Amino acid sequence: MAKITKEDALRYHAEGKPGKIEVIPTKPYSTQTDLSLAYSPGVAEPCLEIEKNPLDAYKYTSKGNLVAVISNGTAVLGLGNIGPLAGKPVMEGKGLLFKIFAGIDVFDIEVDEKDPDKFIETVKAIAPTFGGINLEDIKAPECFKIETRLKEELDIPVMHDDQHGTAIISGAGLINALEVAGKKIEEVKIVVNGAGAASISCTKLYILLGAKKENIIMCDSKGVISTHRTDLNESKKYFATDRDIKTLEEAVVGADVFLGLSVANVLTKEMVRTMNANPIVFALANPNPEISYTDAMDSRDDIIFATGRSDYPNQINNVLGFPYIFRGALDTHAKAINEEMKLAAVYAIAELAKEPVPDVVNAAYKLKRTTFGRDYILPKALDPRLLTRVSCAVAKAAIKSGVSRKTITDWDGYANQLREMMGYDNKLLRSFTDMAKANPKRVVFAEANHVNMLKAAAEAKAEGICFPILLGNEERLAKIAAEESISLEGIEIVNLRHDRETERRHRYAKILSEKKAREGVTYAEACEKMVDRNAFGMMMVATGDADAFVTGVYSRYSEVTKMAEQIIGIRPSYTHFGALNILTCKKGTFFIADTLINRHPSTEVLIDIARLTQDAVKFFAHEPVMAMLSYSNFGSDKQGSPQKVHDAIDYLHKNYPDMMVDGEMQVNFALDKKLRDEMYPFNKLKGKDVNALIFPNLSSANSAYKLLDTLGISETIGPIQMGLNKPIHFTDVESSTRDILNLTTVAVVDAIVQEQIEKKLTIDN
Repeated sequence: MAKITKEDALRYHAEGKPGKIEVIPTKPYSTQTDLSLAYSPGVAEPCLEIEKNPLDAYKYTSKGNLVAVISNGTAVLGLGNIGPLAGKPVMEGKGLLFKIFAGIDVFDIEVDEKDPDKFIETVKAIAPTFGGINLEDIKAPECFKIETRLKEELDIPVMHDDQHGTAIISGAGLINALEVAGKKIEEVKIVVNGAGAASISCTKLYILLGAKKENIIMCDSKGVISTHRTDLNESKKYFATDRDIKTLEEAVVGADVFLGLSVANVLTKEMVRTMNANPIVFALANPNPEISYTDAMDSRDDIIFATGRSDYPNQINNVLGFPYIFRGALDTHAKAINEEMKLAAVYAIAELAKEPVPDVVNAAYKLKRTTFGRDYILPKALDPRLLTRVSCAVAKAAIKSGVSRKTITDWDGYANQLREMMGYDNKLLRSFTDMAKANPKRVVFAEANHVNMLKAAAEAKAEGICFPILLGNEERLAKIAAEESISLEGIEIVNLRHDRETERRHRYAKILSEKKAREGVTYAEACEKMVDRNAFGMMMVATGDADAFVTGVYSRYSEVTKMAEQIIGIRPSYTHFGALNILTCKKGTFFIADTLINRHPSTEVLIDIARLTQDAVKFFAHEPVMAMLSYSNFGSDKQGSPQKVHDAIDYLHKNYPDMMVDGEMQVNFALDKKLRDEMYPFNKLKGKDVNALIFPNLSSANSAYKLLDTLGISETIGPIQMGLNKPIHFTDVESSTRDILNLTTVAVVDAIVQEQIEKKLTIDN
């Protein structure tokens, strides 16, 4: 991780609009009617409904998605008692995390009050505004009293994240670390250094998870908390040991687990070496842990080590928990966050770490691969699956334990709703995935020795999307799979160099040469082609030995597309084929063509692309409304590519009058129907939202979709070929595993539709 300087941090918070969060309207406000509905007189109606039924506040206001992050600044993020105003940047930061990870809105509230009773009264007075309260950075022992009272006296979830957030995440980490170490929680000896709010909460949660109180030793700044001491408050007395030891150094001898929530550099390499085999060390002091990562790794080879830092493996990070715990609590209108909900979060987080890590997560952290083990006992903070796994688990626990006021029964629907809310879901792709799983097909992966394609094939098999057929050398594929922890169990591998494939190569060559005899293809030439994996794989599909084909991460698309045209052929009634990408963003789903095949299309090619795009958009269950783009509008430029587009539109309007297409037009006119209709009221698309954009050349189409994808404005699926006789699909050289998996799903659906068409033709004939 790059070093963060003081200048960088101050600039980040000050540049542009100061701070990190803002409030934005969620309803229209551009007309007088809008304003009358938003305020007077329209606002009276929901007020009266809430007066009759207070729970209607969840229906008519933001209460159900609004959390207060409240602090008095007495224990701010390793900075100590710096006061409420100085703590505001931290509270804003917490609000930002709530929003970006779980879609929860936040008001940060800094209260200038240290007296616990007065602080409690202040929070109680403003509580009706919120669906939940996140207490933050309040020092012990006052934080215990404040949280306990507020939980007893309010009917909304209250959680002091410094206590329970760390407890929940470290608890999940402990469960998994013990599994890696081969130890049982009820048998291990645990040493806790630090006796503040987080330490006490963590230790109590470990006991709930099965740890024995008599096996736990807690230390504070004065040493071991023991029954021999007379300076203990009630919270510390609960953990006092009667063992005759006084120092941390004595306590860790023979220990299995060390949990540090104290200060830097109090645990030495020598002390770690006195611990039991496979010691678990959670050094969570921030920013510098109780023992540095380097010293911990030097101390012994069998250590399982975690810190609170993002630049080392196994980060104990509260963001794995609190956004999703509150999400589940808010969505059930829970009256509290209870122990059952916390434990549900612990187990959900722990289980997720044992599952294969999505490619998108590895890419975000620039990791080659991530698998459950010593260096991966917790999910990464950017793992999008946390939203659904943890939120659903917490919501279920809220309902089961009786603190919810709203019941959820459709859990798949709830998970989909969460993904849609955060933009993690693509409804179109999800529907295609369901379709593929219901009728998986045989898909040939031509370049299986590329790690991304091999991963995609394995994931497609594991998810039931297809039956992969890998073209390649078994030994090389096995080596890559072992290095990347990819399971090839049950996956067919075809090695073209094997003698057993000789007969098939010759059979394919005979079929191809007979098919293309009058195009100059001889049997000898066809035999030579069949040692090429792309040609061989396409012939598998052409002959029915497979149903679909994916290639492109190594191959030059210009060569492979020519090969596909020769072997597979173009659909009847067309003379060209093309490709499109599907872009999904907040404004909807858009289809972009042609993104791969035709570099400088003529008028005739543009006509075919428009017709193919119309078919493709219908195939994806959308009604096509197409704009053919250029840098000019409706004949204003009579030369070059605008004229080609203009001529294509003229032909389409005359020969396909029902086709909803117009142009040439600039992209802003295509996407802004009000602007388009006011300036050009004669346009054929009047009053309609465009969902398909046909570009005048390959350069502009390819650049457009890659720009939007790279900027994170949209997610893309494709390129998806349109116009070939069989499901032959081409990836880009930079395609990720996820890209290839998405394209594989489309290829399977393409094969399903192709099968249905062929069956219908057979019946008709």
